[in-house]
Amino acid sequence: MDPICEVVITAPDAGWLREFTRRLVAERLAACGHNLAEIRSIYRWDGSVQEETEARVMLHTRQSLVAEIVAATNREHPYDVPCVLSMPVVEANPDYQAWVVAETREPSSGTGVHDG
Repeated sequence: MDPICEVVITAPDAGWLREFTRRLVAERLAACGHNLAEIRSIYRWDGSVQEETEARVMLHTRQSLVAEIVAATNREHPYDVPCVLSMPVVEANPDYQAWVVAETREPSSGTGVHDG
C-alpha cells in the first residue's frame, strides 16, 4: 500500500487556509485536513524575531503527492516562503491508511490545485 504522511501548512489567515484545504481535498491531493484556526508563531524573519497569529492545517495524504501539495502552496500562498512540512506516518490504523489512499489520487505530472 502507498505510504501516507501528514503535511503541515501554516498561513496568516484561517479563512484562506480553510478554502485552500477544501481545494486540496476536492482535487484529491489530500483525504482530509484538520484545521486549527489560531496558533501563535514565533520565528526569525529579516533579521529579527517576529511573533504572529497564524492558522495551521494537518493534511493526511499519500507521500507521493507531497510535491504537488508543495507546488500548489508555493503558487497560491500569501507568504514568500510558506511553511510546508511532511512527516511520515510510522504506524497507522490499517483501515484509516487504506481510506487515505482510496480518497486521494495517483500523483500526476501536473502541478496540482486549480481555481475552478
